[in-house]
Amino acid sequence: MRPEAMTVRSRYYDLLDRSVHCLEWGDEAAPAVILWHGFARNAHDFEHLAAALADRYRLIAPDTIGRGLSAWSPEPDTEYTVPFYARQAVALLDLLKLQTVRWVGTSMGGLIGMVCAATALKDRITHLALNDVGPAIAPNAVQRILSYAGTPPSFASLPELEQYFRTIYAPFGIASDAGWRRLAETSARRLPDGRLTTHYDPEIAAVLGRQSAGASGDAWPIYDQILARTLLLRGAISDLLSDETAAEMTRRGPKARRVDIPGIGHAPALDTAEQVALITQFLAE
Repeated sequence: MRPEAMTVRSRYYDLLDRSVHCLEWGDEAAPAVILWHGFARNAHDFEHLAAALADRYRLIAPDTIGRGLSAWSPEPDTEYTVPFYARQAVALLDLLKLQTVRWVGTSMGGLIGMVCAATALKDRITHLALNDVGPAIAPNAVQRILSYAGTPPSFASLPELEQYFRTIYAPFGIASDAGWRRLAETSARRLPDGRLTTHYDPEIAAVLGRQSAGASGDAWPIYDQILARTLLLRGAISDLLSDETAAEMTRRGPKARRVDIPGIGHAPALDTAEQVALITQFLAE
């Protein structure tokens, strides 16, 4: 691989009057792939996958607003929402003049991709890889996520924060100690008292809690409008994406090709050779 292909570029874009940070890899003239992370995560989650793809694609991984190095919203109830994130995604593609893209989305990043592929980017997303997410989400999984995301604790040291992440993100199935350390180092921020906590705005969880209280959880009409070639990766023991929902996703809408990842919950970390190969092969189709 050419050294320049793996050089990461850290960039900031003004999208709908909010500063959005992106990590980018690969030749800017190559076909583009959007890599969008999950609910309480950030762009660094895709570093392993980027290492495998950067020699053939332009990879763009945003920090969703409220996470990582992107701005925190002054209007969380209207902006910490999938429809707003989707509008920012459209603005990103327009700003970068990307006529067509492939999309890999983990959990929330997959929901954003679904909305875009069914509406404003319907003719521009050619491949949609959904990592453990679908049009129906188990309410118990949402409550599990809210149980830790809503009140992030603080820690005196990074190893303590890492142990916390190892506990709450155990279903990811991260493959190595180095992977866990990297996750902790890229998911921490200092509080005014010097202690370490998670990198996101706690309001993202407050908004999700209010949304989920009144939501029907039925996004099948959106899924049915998708035209993109679709791959569904499911953690075989996922508590968010049920076996029944995954099976229905193969029968309707874009008729996703489904692959279950043994021994993994919500959501596969995309950090093993086998998981990376599934994405790599799909994007090349």
